[in-house]
Amino acid sequence: MSTVRKGVAIITGSGQGIGRAIANRLAADGFDVGLSDVEANANKLEELAEQITAQYPERKVCVQLADVTVEEQVKELIWTVVIQLGALDVMVANAGINRVIPLVDTSVTDWDAIFSVNARGTFLCYKYAAQQMMAQGLERGGRIIGASSLAGKTGHRFLAGYSASKFAVRGLTQAAAIELGRNRITVNAYAPGPIETAMLEQFHQGTIEYTKGTSNLYEEMKSTSAVGYLGNTKDVASLVSYLVSPEAHFITGIDGGIYFD
Repeated sequence: MSTVRKGVAIITGSGQGIGRAIANRLAADGFDVGLSDVEANANKLEELAEQITAQYPERKVCVQLADVTVEEQVKELIWTVVIQLGALDVMVANAGINRVIPLVDTSVTDWDAIFSVNARGTFLCYKYAAQQMMAQGLERGGRIIGASSLAGKTGHRFLAGYSASKFAVRGLTQAAAIELGRNRITVNAYAPGPIETAMLEQFHQGTIEYTKGTSNLYEEMKSTSAVGYLGNTKDVASLVSYLVSPEAHFITGIDGGIYFD
């Protein structure tokens, strides 16, 4: 645990899963944290805030409920965290949803719901975090990180909407990296493979349903993985920990923002 205060980080979707692990790791690294999620996860946020405060007494914690699809709520989230914690150095736009549905059964309502959170929500977090970081000055800079996915690098069956939304996050991240680099703001996205979360279990159950039990997602993922096993939320949190560090100042859109992968 670091006793040196490193700055202020906001993590959306931090009530559970990857977001929760990232919040814990950044608090351990020395960041004051702004925890955010939807109202349905309010109790989980409060529990996490209490846990961080107890484990890291030096850390300041701000809890702010926000639906990232609503522009005014994203603006209020950033404003509240800045007022309570003093600044904004890191934005982790982690909030996301998934619906496991074959393409031919995907409704416009399903499609819009997925894109509203995964693409629109990430865009709003990037936009208003960048505005705040730019207002704080070139000397301070900042780190913006989004949540893409393996499904944002190659399409997956039963995940047409989810895959498309995560491809959108990659495009947004690359464009933002180009625009914001001269402001000393790096922009990256993590695109993990199979991570043991409730969302992966949702995908697993959907795969069983649509293949009538002939496909086991977990075993398929393990067999195609070079290491032969699934990752966990702490693995992603460790990557984020590095991307927000001073040592990662030249990483934006991969290798200094010249070639994007």
